[in-house]
Amino acid sequence: MKVIRFVLGKVILGLDCVFSPSGVKRDPAKQTEIDAETARYSLYQFEACPFCVKVRRTIKRQSLNIELRDAKNNEEHRAALLAGGGRIKVPCLRIDNENGETQWMYESADIMSFLESKYP
Repeated sequence: MKVIRFVLGKVILGLDCVFSPSGVKRDPAKQTEIDAETARYSLYQFEACPFCVKVRRTIKRQSLNIELRDAKNNEEHRAALLAGGGRIKVPCLRIDNENGETQWMYESADIMSFLESKYP
């Protein structure tokens, strides 16, 4: 089973690399404003997870600057995901709101919908 996951993971990453979307071109001032806002976002993910790949493609398509955190190979990120979000499930978008609250958003469809509606 590990061999199958390894091979499928490499296939997914290869296809993602070949068919990588191009990003949205924005006015530099608007892009700077969006970059400042998305600096409060972090995506907890596994590199070869197909749902994480979908979210990363949305991030690239929307030209968003969101920190990617590997929750599979980095114990600190894995512990932070478990402590903050309550479970080790990816993808998970951590949103540090301006009022100091932290929101943990699971489910790739919800994350993509949130990003696409907030940054059209």
